[in-house]
Amino acid sequence: MCNATVTAGGHRAVAVTEPAPAVPAEPHAPPTPTAAPNEAGATPGIPQEGAHREERGEGSGGGEGSEGGAGARPAPSGRTVRGTGYESILRRQSLRESAARTYARSLPIVPVRARGLTIEGADGRRYLDCLSGAGTLALGHNHPVVLEAIKKVLDSGAPLHVLDLATPVKDAFTSELFATLPGELADDARVQFCGPAGTDAVEAALKLVRTATGRDGLLAFTGAYHGMTAGALAASGGAPDVRVTRLPYPHAYRCPFGTGGERGAELSARWTESLLDDPKSGVTTPAGMIVEAVQGEGGVIPAPDDWMRRMRRITADRAIPLVVDEVQTGVGRTGAFWAVEHSGVVPDVMVLSKAIGGSLPLAVVVYRSSLDAWEPGAHAGTFRGNQLAMAAGTATLAYVRENRLAERAGTLGARILGQLQGLAAAHPYVGDVRGRGLMIGIELVDPDAAGPEDTAPPAAPALALAVQQECLARGLIVELGGRHSAVVRLLPPLTLTDEQATAVLDRFADALAAAERARVPRPSPSRRAPAPVPAPGPSH
Repeated sequence: MCNATVTAGGHRAVAVTEPAPAVPAEPHAPPTPTAAPNEAGATPGIPQEGAHREERGEGSGGGEGSEGGAGARPAPSGRTVRGTGYESILRRQSLRESAARTYARSLPIVPVRARGLTIEGADGRRYLDCLSGAGTLALGHNHPVVLEAIKKVLDSGAPLHVLDLATPVKDAFTSELFATLPGELADDARVQFCGPAGTDAVEAALKLVRTATGRDGLLAFTGAYHGMTAGALAASGGAPDVRVTRLPYPHAYRCPFGTGGERGAELSARWTESLLDDPKSGVTTPAGMIVEAVQGEGGVIPAPDDWMRRMRRITADRAIPLVVDEVQTGVGRTGAFWAVEHSGVVPDVMVLSKAIGGSLPLAVVVYRSSLDAWEPGAHAGTFRGNQLAMAAGTATLAYVRENRLAERAGTLGARILGQLQGLAAAHPYVGDVRGRGLMIGIELVDPDAAGPEDTAPPAAPALALAVQQECLARGLIVELGGRHSAVVRLLPPLTLTDEQATAVLDRFADALAAAERARVPRPSPSRRAPAPVPAPGPSH
């Protein structure tokens, strides 16, 4: 067990009891830096990649473009490192992978071991991971129940690839999944296994409601994110698809109606009703409405519960199937097993992925049997029978349910939100702190560029990027999101302890203060500031 206590930056020491990842001897592993962060509290400053390499004895594996040429240095074991150092791996990635790569740009690390909240890089540094595979890792990295479930399937000799054939593993997963669903839906549900990504499940859901209703249009919301394939992108915010009608999503901090609160949500609902009921609105009755109970990539914006219930009434009264995208919000993330449960809404269709696979690729659509109008093969995928993911998913769903981790996420998340709101009071660059459960966002703004008194200050994406980089330097991994990539997102595993939460908050507070101190004054109107580096693209 790792009970090391570190004091840095004036913060009280915190002991984190999660065991550190085992570090077996590796002949080609670089030495561990003395300033490497551990699992406790704020950490000493970490040099930039490549800094002090000579004194640490780290080699890059040869000159630029070579694999262990004359510039290769001896490894600690006395053997020569030939292109195996983490810097060489990062360089090869930048040369080989497409320009579409995202997280690797802002997180230049090479993970080699992980356990729970902790990732260890090939450079020996340890990080607290509050990205969690974009919300995929409900139990953190390599949880014992997940590893045991995977090992059991591998040791059994069961087939790993079965298309959509029935297997004991699949039957167990389906049974556990149905046990977690809202009762009204579970009693009358069908499930479609999709290609193993949330975006394919979104495509399946849209195809399903269009087939079942015989209609083509779709209602979606500003700020939404539903995936990266064509149909999912068309339903996301900013897409130009004319078959998709964009509706205003309630946003207390940046209300599209300038009111916020209950009034803003009421106006959003009235606008929706008007479009559907006005014969001159240009909007015909759609095939369905797709909504997120908490917009994640849109900036961590929870939908008010009353508004969600209003959307359910609006769609039910007009025979419009309600599709809820729970890809990132599901499996306890928001303080309920499924985010719709906060409002008591029972949708017609639920889109599920990420955490349901227990860290492995898996995606499904669950829907009312009355919508099951598909012909055989109407939606298929070669890898929809991922047996290892189903085993890992069964273990994860059961562990979250049996250990009441959703309730724990709600309690701990509320505590973290309260502490962040207290921090915001002393930092004018923090415009808003919001979220639900362990799905938390901190929106950074430029108070010096404030507009009218009744509007929120402009977003500060460059500052958000600086905070993300300062977090990484302190051994904390966070994501950026929101309309202008100005929202720092925290998505820790549901197994987060109180001590670990304190360590995360300490590191974030240090990073925020450092980024604010280094902030360059705004240029005069005659000089344009350089465009900020875009945040990593969303994952679905």
